[in-house]
Amino acid sequence: MTETSLPSLNLPGYGAQLRRDERDATQIYDCVRAKWVALTPEEWVRQHFVNMLINSFGYSPFRLGNERSIRINGRLRRCDTLIYDRAMRPVGIVEYKAPDVPVTQRVFDQIGRYNLVIGAPLLMVSNGLHTHALTIRAGAEGMAPEVNFLPAIPSYSELLELIQRP
Repeated sequence: MTETSLPSLNLPGYGAQLRRDERDATQIYDCVRAKWVALTPEEWVRQHFVNMLINSFGYSPFRLGNERSIRINGRLRRCDTLIYDRAMRPVGIVEYKAPDVPVTQRVFDQIGRYNLVIGAPLLMVSNGLHTHALTIRAGAEGMAPEVNFLPAIPSYSELLELIQRP
């Protein structure tokens, strides 16, 4: 991926830091991981989304974790971004796809499987063109969980209020 081939996104732009590594591959700086990472279409979406969370919605980079490992049925998987509360408990999961990958039921199923382990009340999916945010609460015994799509991404303070509601 080169700087001229970067896709346009429906996310706020920012001054992404790009460089070439020793093999002439393009890298982008990840402020959450505090390191340079390979620039892929999905990483382009991740960095724009994280920048938006921090600069537009009040999320702290110290309350975000990119590429966090979890175990599902004994297999190691990685959550694209985890969002933590002030006690560093996971309260949100974000799943990214490249702009040319549609956000389908499979993407929601994937993040749902991750959430069986994590138990976060906020889930978000984005391919940089389409973004969806939803809350999920456990249902009464034997009942399906309550899922509500949100009209917008909640600010960090709104998220903290949301998780404190009974």
